Amino acid sequence: MSAEEPQDDAPEEDEDLRYFVRIGQTDLDGTKTVERSLTDMKGIGKRTARIVAEAADVDRHATFGLLDEDDIDSVVDVVENIDDYVPEWMANRRSDFFTGETTHVTGSDLEEKRRHDINRMKMIDSYKGVRHKRGQKVRGQRTKSTGRTEGTIGVNVEEIREEAEEEAAAEGGDEE
Repeated sequence: MSAEEPQDDAPEEDEDLRYFVRIGQTDLDGTKTVERSLTDMKGIGKRTARIVAEAADVDRHATFGLLDEDDIDSVVDVVENIDDYVPEWMANRRSDFFTGETTHVTGSDLEEKRRHDINRMKMIDSYKGVRHKRGQKVRGQRTKSTGRTEGTIGVNVEEIREEAEEEAAAEGGDEE
């Protein structure tokens, strides 16, 4: 049997499959299930994806790219207005520093908010801000034995082998 001939029991490739579904500024994989595809978006985890699928009245186990346009649009609407569907205790931005509101931020907005928060901490020289400035661990992890970025701890076997090969090549070149 050749690779070009389709097998009898294998389903044929569906022509209506959308390989990419765009929500905001994020391309989601249309070949995955709705729930799994939504988790690829920043700010949406497994639990939030399940809530989005339920709120949009979509089967969470259905392939995302095979859904009708109306179903995809309903999922997009729920994701864009996710604050209305996610309970307050589950929101990822509770009691915002400037507005005091509780919201759930997704996509590139989440990265931007996080960057602003870190810059604010650096500017006011809070403990976490100072740790960010120095490039050290921020959340209370151990630093005595882990998190070392410079040099190699212990013996670097590859470097020793390379030096030995260079010496052997230099000795072999001198004898000729």
